[in-house]
This record gives sequence, structure tokens and C-alpha cells, in this order.
Amino acid sequence: MWLKPEEVLLKNALKLWVTEKSNSYFILQRRRRQGDSGGKLSGMLVGALDAVLDSNARVAPFRILHQMPGSQVYWVIACGATVEEIHQHWEWLEQNLLHTLSVFDNKDDVISFVHGKVKGLIAEETRSKLAEQEEDPEKFREALVKFETRFNFPNLEKLVTYYSCCCWKGRVPRQGWIYLSINHLCFYSFLLGKEVKLIIPWADVKRLERTSNTLITEIIRVTTRSKERDFSMFLNIDETFRLMELLADVTIRRLLDNEAFELDPPLQEPTQITKKDLEARMQTEYFRACFRLPRVEKLDEIVDCFLWTPYSQCHTAGKLYTSENYICFASKEEGSCHVIIPLQEVVTVEKMEDTSLLPNPIIVGVRSKRVFQFTEIENREHLVEQLSKRLKLLRGEKPGCLGKSGVEETVSSGSSGCPEELCTTSTALDSLVNNSSNKKEPRHSLNSEALMALFHLTETESADSTLRMEEVKKRLWYDHFVEYGRTVSMFRTEKIRKLVAMGIPECLRGELWLLFSDAVTDLATHPDYYANLVDESMGKCCMATEEIERDLHRSLPEHPAFQSDTGIAALRRVLTAYAYRNPKIGYCQSMNILTSVLLLYAKEEEAFWLLVAVCERMLPDYFNRRVIGAQVDQAVFEELIKEHLPELAEHVTDLSCLASISLSWFLTLFLSIIPLESALNVVDCFFYDGIKVIFQVGLAILDANTQELCSCTDDGQVLIILSRFLDHIANKESPLPQIAQQHVFSDDKEPVQQVEISDLIRDSYEKFGDLHVGQIEQMRCRHRIRVLQKLEDTTKQNVINPGSCKQIL
Repeated sequence: MWLKPEEVLLKNALKLWVTEKSNSYFILQRRRRQGDSGGKLSGMLVGALDAVLDSNARVAPFRILHQMPGSQVYWVIACGATVEEIHQHWEWLEQNLLHTLSVFDNKDDVISFVHGKVKGLIAEETRSKLAEQEEDPEKFREALVKFETRFNFPNLEKLVTYYSCCCWKGRVPRQGWIYLSINHLCFYSFLLGKEVKLIIPWADVKRLERTSNTLITEIIRVTTRSKERDFSMFLNIDETFRLMELLADVTIRRLLDNEAFELDPPLQEPTQITKKDLEARMQTEYFRACFRLPRVEKLDEIVDCFLWTPYSQCHTAGKLYTSENYICFASKEEGSCHVIIPLQEVVTVEKMEDTSLLPNPIIVGVRSKRVFQFTEIENREHLVEQLSKRLKLLRGEKPGCLGKSGVEETVSSGSSGCPEELCTTSTALDSLVNNSSNKKEPRHSLNSEALMALFHLTETESADSTLRMEEVKKRLWYDHFVEYGRTVSMFRTEKIRKLVAMGIPECLRGELWLLFSDAVTDLATHPDYYANLVDESMGKCCMATEEIERDLHRSLPEHPAFQSDTGIAALRRVLTAYAYRNPKIGYCQSMNILTSVLLLYAKEEEAFWLLVAVCERMLPDYFNRRVIGAQVDQAVFEELIKEHLPELAEHVTDLSCLASISLSWFLTLFLSIIPLESALNVVDCFFYDGIKVIFQVGLAILDANTQELCSCTDDGQVLIILSRFLDHIANKESPLPQIAQQHVFSDDKEPVQQVEISDLIRDSYEKFGDLHVGQIEQMRCRHRIRVLQKLEDTTKQNVINPGSCKQIL
């Protein structure tokens, strides 16, 4: 622990302490013990003192001293009960303070700076310990008074939290306090008679990043439109940086609230935001992204536990997550085992007998007659009580509650937004759902079969070999279902990931897409919802329906299903119904391509709920007027290229070219980029693993072409190389006929070797499979700030100079 600097004379303590590490300014010492060199008497003396003193009065066995070169006066600044604890403090001093002190010319400035920093760390450490139990109102009130006095903001400006840190001016650090409020980042320092105040509105922040310089290894850099500011020496830099990202993100989202962004209720009113709200949002966003759940799901509890996994005959360590409508489990070992249990499928939650072999167990039974056994759950009575209450509440609700969809039922302008005759109000949608319980004959006939069943295509050449491969895959899947389950709550393991990467058999593709995305739960809980929605929406005209009509015949035009009225009519109904359901999105280009593929493998109503899952859960913020989600992921993709493909990043200095080319990869999930029979394998993996698959495959494509791309001299060459590669990605195991893609920039002067999609996907997992949800979400948050600021700047520029838009168009 850090200690208030206390002066000691080192020569009087030589007999009691042994120096283990030292540098110009600090010394790490261990208390002498019997057997150390330097005299048996000294060791016995120390032992006698420790034996006489009670546990409260005994001296900690490790300490750190602050010294000035040439001085006999030292200050104790830290102590520790274990080697690990004292080394943690020592490493912090080496990384954050040691190299900084050389910038001071006066030794008194060094002493004042070190002592001020240590006192700030003590205050921060004390506040953190109190926060673990309960926020200390007195401490926070004291900080709030200082914040209001020093910065003189209006009463509506709410302080969220504060930290001890240093702000750098050139090579000189200023020790002080950073205050994070709902609209501003503020810094205050008063050192050696000099006062420093700094105020940065979150709305002006263009970039937040963690970096380093020649003196400090961990710095938070805040970049605004006019300058950069560096802050360092945080006790917990991870927490500080994450809260800064969240505050900047919330602020800029409020500025662009017309873009279909949805904030949790506690964050919608700025004056009510607290640190706990932000931390809860951080955990909830990870929870929703990890299990790809609806946006309305709010994390309730996280519990350490063990899950009995019958396929491995052992208990797997992990965490149990609960929300209003789900019970989820994730193993501690990344990707080892995931389970998603919709409460809609739960039959019973019960406590089992507590034994030494099965401590604190509970069992969760589901409709498929599978039982999940969780053990070593702290406070299991509370958990069982809460889950039982939710089950009763869920069974008491009417089926088809629209709230599960995660869509705000309000009228606002989205991409290709609809006017009043198509965009309904919340009341109208509620009425629509309530009426779904009353059976009535629909006015529009819906497809009860997947289009692939009506327009089945098979490859004539080598048909026997591909069909045999399909049979092998089917047998593997049926064997897997017996052991791991065939419902949403199946055990999701590395084994199933490998099966998916091989390509899902044609006859199981639609079913597994529904299970992996959990669209099957929405389908089951919203009976007749889609049929009623189609009846309400069809025949009404708006901008969205006009754009849908223009794109209908551009959707897989080479496939017979969309050369017929049957396929075109189904596509029209699904897209129009979705625009009616979610007016904030309405209709966006690329939705037609995705929906047409969904219709090939799923019934019309199933395809609708798959589209809902993709647009509202799996690709958040993608389908709006300015495809902000896709732009954010392009920035993330650029960062991943720098991290995983440094040679390419070094040669292609402007990565925005690659990001622009790859935009359609993300928007269409490669469906319009590579041959359909190959793209379907990518979509299989996407439904199982989410957006990380598109990042992985994108990196694998660039990795396979790195040598050629590094020799390019312009963007045109890059486009030609990638187009030729993508056109020749084959799937020899597919029973579908190969349908060539028509890329304008293809060049067949040189023969191009075909690449098997299974090999490409396997390489993507082997080389880039370490990407995880938490990492992607953090990068998204960081880059969203920059993307939204750029859009805001563009909007302001267009308001000032509206003629510029016309010139661009």
C-alpha cells in the first residue's frame, strides 16, 4: 500500500533492512530475517521484535523509500506484506515516475512532485476501496464542492467521477486531479504556487487513445480539434480510459440522436448519469455483444459457477449471466463452451441438495428435456428466487410482446424513412401485436417453404461426389445434435465451430441460422405478427417502398427464384414489412441482397425474423442513412490491419483505400462479393460467431494477397488484385452450381489459382481467431467517437455551405 511520505535516516535502519533493488530515486527493501548475511544478531533482533509486537503493530516485511542523490534523508512511500504487492508498486514507479523526474532541474521540485503524487495515489486507493463496498458520500461531496468552485459550471453540469493524475505540458508533468463530468473533461492542479485549469468539452473530443512517450509507457491522449493533451500516472488506467470513452460516446450519440442510436434509460437523461450507470452499461453491452441478444436486454447478475458438460463428463468453470429474458453461460477458457437459454424455453429452476461433491447446485430444465446443472453458486437462494419470479412474470404475459424485438416504436426519420401512412406509431404497433392472438385469415398469401425447396439447383458435373459430401456432413451434424443438443440452448463449443466452418448442409442451413441467431425465439413468441404486419404495410407507398421496388430485380438476379414472381413477391413483402416495423431503419441498400439469401433457406416468416436479428442485434447501427455502424467497423478493420498485417500497413500507408474496398464485404457479408456457393459458408460462420468472422475473413484475404498488394502503386491496382482473388474463391464441396461474379475490374490476362473457401475460413480462424468480442467492442467505442465527430463536422459544414452538397452530388 502507498504511505504518506515519512522521513527516515537510512543509516539507523541498516541493521533491520536489506536492500533488494535501487535506482537513482527509489530503494526497495526487505526486512532482515534470521539467516541473512550481515549478522546473526540482527536477524535475531528483528525476530524478537516481531514476536513481542502484536499483529497490528508489526512492521510490513517490504517497503519502498524515496531518495535524492547524495542525501542521507529518505522518505518511506510504500509498504507491502507480499513480494507481489511490493513489486507491483515498484513497477508502477519505474514505468510512471522514474524517467519523469529527470525533467526537473531543482531537487525540491522533485521531492514536491513525488510526495504530491504519492498523496494523490493514497487518496485514490482509499476511494477505490470504499467504492468496492459502497460509494463514500462524504468524499464525493467534498470532490463535488471543489469541482463546482474551481470550474464554476451551471448547476446542471453533473460530476460523474474524479481521479488523481498528471497532465503533461511538453516534457513537464503537472500533478493534480482530473474530473469527468457529463459534458466535460476537467483538470486542476495547484503546485509550487502555480494554478492550472483545463476544460475540454466531450463534444470537442475527436480521438481518445492509449499511447506512450519516451518517459512514460502508459498515457491517455485526448485529441480535440485544436490540440492534444496527455494524461498519465493513473492508479487504474483501464477504468479511467473506459469511462472517458463511454462519456465521450454518450455525448456524441446525443448530438446525433436522429441516427437510430438507442441509449439505456439511465443514460437518456444526462443529469441522472452516474459512474455506476456507465459501468453497468459497459457490462451490459459486453453481455449483449457476447451472446448477441436484443438491445432491450439488460444484464442483471454475473455469478461465478461451474456447469456440468455431459459431452466432456466434467464441470466447466465460467460465469453465469442473467437478464430479464435469458440465462447465459460462458466458460473462462475463451470459446470452450457457451450456452444461451431463453427463459421462454425454461420449464423449471430448482435447488438441488448441497453436498461436498456438488456444492450449492441448481438445475435449469428446458422444454427439450435437457437439464443444465450449475454448481458452486454463491447466494443461490437469491438467484433461484429471482429466476422463478421472472418465469412467473413471463408466463403471465401475453405471447407476442413487441418489447422483445428491441426496437423503439417511435416515428423518426431513418434511411429511406417512411411518412405517416407507412410508419406507424407505438399504439398502432401494439394494436397490431395484440390482434395477432386473434386468428384471422391473412389478405396476403405467404411462402410456407424456403425458396430453395421450390427452385432447387444442383451441380450436374461431379454431382455424386458433392452429394456424398453433403451426406457425410449431415451425419456429422445429426451425431452432434444427439450429444450437444438441437435447440437454441445447445452447448456451443469448438467442435461445433469446426463443423460450421466446413459449411452447413443445405437441408440444415435455415434451421441452424435460426438457432444460432436466436431468431427462433422471436418467431415462437410472436405468432401471426409477421402476417398481420404484411397486411398492414402492403400497398402503402413511401420513399422506402419506392427504393425497395427499384432494388427487387437486382437481388440475386442470376438465381431462378428471383427470376420468378414467387421470389420477387416474397422479397417485397419481407422488406416492406421490416420498413414498417422499424421506421428508424426503413430500408437500406444491401438489405435486399441479404434478405434474398435468407429467403432461399428459410420460410418467409422465418426470413423476416432472421432479418430482424441481423439488423437489430448482429450488425447494430449498420442499416441507417449513413451506415454509421459499417463506417465504425471500417475504422476497426484499419486498426486490425496495422496490428495483424504490419508489412501491408507499412507499404500501403493510406489504409482508407482498403477500408473503402472492404465496405461492401461488411454490408453484404460477402454475398455480392464472392460466388454465392462460397459466400454461404461465410454467412454460416457469421450466424454462429458474429461480426468477428467478417473481420477474420477480411484479414485472411488481405494476408493471402499481401505480396502483390505491397507492390501496387495506386488504388486501381489494389482493386484489380482483390477482385480477381475474390472472383476465384471456390467451393467444390457445394452441391450448388457455380455462379460467376461479374466484377467490372476483373482481369483475366493471367491465370488465377482458385482458393477453396474452406481453406480460407480455416486460415482465418488459425491466424486471426484470437479476436474476441470484448476487444472488438472496445475498438468500436473508440472509433465511433472519431466517425461521429467527422459526420458532425460534415453536417455543420453543409449547414454553413449548403452548396457544397450539390457540388459533390
